[in-house]
Amino acid sequence: RTPYIDRLAKEGVTLTQHIAASPLCTPSRAAFLTGRYPIRSGMAAFSRVGVFLFSASSGGLPSEEITFSKLLKQRGYATALIGKWHLGMNCESSNDFCHHPLSHGFDYFYGLTVTNLRDCKPGQGSVFLKGVQKYLVILIQTLGVTLVSLAVVHYIGLLKVPFQALGYSLLITAISLVVLIFFFYHFRHLNCFLMRDHQIIQQPLSYENLTQRLTTEAVQFIGRNPDAPFLLVLSYLHVHTALYASKIFRGKSKHGLYGDAVEEMDWSVGQILDVLEKYNLSNKTLVYFTSDQGAHVEEISSSGEVHGGYNGIYKGGKSTNWEGGIRVPGLLRWPGVIPAGTYRDEPTSNMDIFPTIVKLAGAQLPYDRIIDGHDLMPLLQGKVVRSKHEFLFHYCNAYLNAVRWHPGNSESVWKVFFFTPNFSPEDSNGCYDSHVCFCHGGFITHHDPPLLFDLSRDPEEKVPLTPETESRFYEILNVIQLAVDNHTRSLQAVPDQLSWDNLLWKPWLQPCCSSLFQSCYCDYDSEDRLLEVHSG
Repeated sequence: RTPYIDRLAKEGVTLTQHIAASPLCTPSRAAFLTGRYPIRSGMAAFSRVGVFLFSASSGGLPSEEITFSKLLKQRGYATALIGKWHLGMNCESSNDFCHHPLSHGFDYFYGLTVTNLRDCKPGQGSVFLKGVQKYLVILIQTLGVTLVSLAVVHYIGLLKVPFQALGYSLLITAISLVVLIFFFYHFRHLNCFLMRDHQIIQQPLSYENLTQRLTTEAVQFIGRNPDAPFLLVLSYLHVHTALYASKIFRGKSKHGLYGDAVEEMDWSVGQILDVLEKYNLSNKTLVYFTSDQGAHVEEISSSGEVHGGYNGIYKGGKSTNWEGGIRVPGLLRWPGVIPAGTYRDEPTSNMDIFPTIVKLAGAQLPYDRIIDGHDLMPLLQGKVVRSKHEFLFHYCNAYLNAVRWHPGNSESVWKVFFFTPNFSPEDSNGCYDSHVCFCHGGFITHHDPPLLFDLSRDPEEKVPLTPETESRFYEILNVIQLAVDNHTRSLQAVPDQLSWDNLLWKPWLQPCCSSLFQSCYCDYDSEDRLLEVHSG
């Protein structure tokens, strides 16, 4: 039951073919804030891991990138990000904050710099354990066999190995194992924390009434700016796992903990709409509701409960460019400006928000870079009936995976796949054996010629077209290949923010609000709220 989200749709425009620029959190959020494909900013990985996992990684949204928050701040807007960031924090020290939200145009930040993970919530399992155990066992076995072999050949005289070298090898191995064990044992304390601006206020993060706290912060921010222009990005942790719901919502839905979490998020949306009405801001405020990717279909609890959501008729989910991974909600409401209860069945992108709100704020679009998004207002207001996106390029990390083509003289929406993920088990709808699908090597199957679908007739992507079933098969592929060539020529080499070097945990970048001897523990957030209650 989502009465407030439903209300957004009833009072605004629903974009039925709204597409995330990536099927993963980090690159999709980079595209949303900059209006550019993540490959242009270095926020698309060539390695297997496509998102930031540690607070002490050195990668992040580059300072050279221009976000809509920067441009609106220059126009006098109060700007706030409340909730999940997931675009990096530090570069060279634990407090340089080069990638922090406050370095990207936000005046105020209350939330998480990384993301919500099962490892952050006791009793919810681990997203790392299975993979780490596998590789750790292989590493230990390899090192063990190597050291034993060296000792044996030294003993029988085939090769003289200095005992000092063996000793150093054992010492380095032991230290490495201790660091790994320490890191994963303390993962929650090191990576799951809550910040206000540049200060850590709760480490580790507590899920107790978390959505209510985020909502209170958002309501208070609006209350501080009723007579000034403001930009609020309220980025919920719902419904990413680990799932959670406040006590008053727990057990209330018909769909388990996932349903409880959705209903609590809907309540929060209602609180935002209410405070806009309270300050007579509803008719002055554009509200946009979306997700950064499709549902994570592989997320199933140990008891068999669905924790990752449902993508309806659409195939696949998070981490894939099947429609289930990238077709996301697109609800926009602005009473008196955008017609209520209308639908637009045209390809649009979360990158379109950048030029839309930049123009509405009276700011200038950057002229020194390509902006891939397009202003949505003409489409939303019915002044045009076609999207400006003739082509949309779908990347799996840094690899061009698929292309969507909506010709101007046709209702067809053609989509080609150059490769597809290998689902496991084969007859399933996801990569359950690896928890997410990957983008290269043995995890994918290349297609020559590419797979071709017409989404206007086959939105479920069930039956690929062939030269026998589509007379224009090769003509369509040729047009799309020309578009790919033009797009590829527009790309410039940039530093890879998601390289292994930028992804790995660096102890000297580790934020800690007390000391490692105290497991970095602090809880100023609960203390502050207790003081508020007592003073009230």
